[in-house]
Amino acid sequence: PAAPQPARPPAAPAAPAPPVTQPVRLTKITLTKETPSVSLTKQGGTSGALRVNLNWEVRKQFKGWGAKLGRAAAVHGDLDLDLCALYELTDGRKGVVQALGNAFGSLAQPPYIHLDGDDRTGAVSSGENLTVNLDHKDRLRRILIFVTIYEGARSFADLHATVTLQPRNGAAIDFSLDECTVPSTVCALALITNDGTGDLTVQREARYLVPQRGVSPQRTIDAAYGWGMNWTPGRK
Repeated sequence: PAAPQPARPPAAPAAPAPPVTQPVRLTKITLTKETPSVSLTKQGGTSGALRVNLNWEVRKQFKGWGAKLGRAAAVHGDLDLDLCALYELTDGRKGVVQALGNAFGSLAQPPYIHLDGDDRTGAVSSGENLTVNLDHKDRLRRILIFVTIYEGARSFADLHATVTLQPRNGAAIDFSLDECTVPSTVCALALITNDGTGDLTVQREARYLVPQRGVSPQRTIDAAYGWGMNWTPGRK
């Protein structure tokens, strides 16, 4: 009789296919009155450049005070908004970054904030931008982003503006300004604070302020947020 054949070893099970790695999708965060703040630290956005963008357009065009609306609005295309920032460092130094007085700041040295450009028409797709160097976040105590009307209007009425904060890492943060119903020429946009433990928080302000007669927009926002700086006239 034929010799018995050796038993064939069982086939090895097929190796499972490696899981498909989905790219991390960071959902944009929109701040509202109900949810006005977000932690940059929890979003992983505490290093590299943080870009703050202001984009705006004129919804309507009126001349002077609207008899029925009771407010001032943009007149025409000569409207000029200035994006600015008050800052306070952990060593106590305070200052402002703005086009007025050519105080454009610096990313490589204090205040680690730089104003990129000045959009005089609102037609530039990139708008106006401030950049904050978060690699030096431990030296930043608080930053107040604000906008002033330099010329072309007597208030923010009928202006539609969107603020976007885009960290190098982490989700974009944006919000729109509410409709302005007061003769305001300065608006606090967002407050970035360092709680001392490395946690950076972005707080939506969207707060329209009305300067008293003879008081500059910068002095007005300084007083509202307790910066306590001395101001002198500047040139643009």
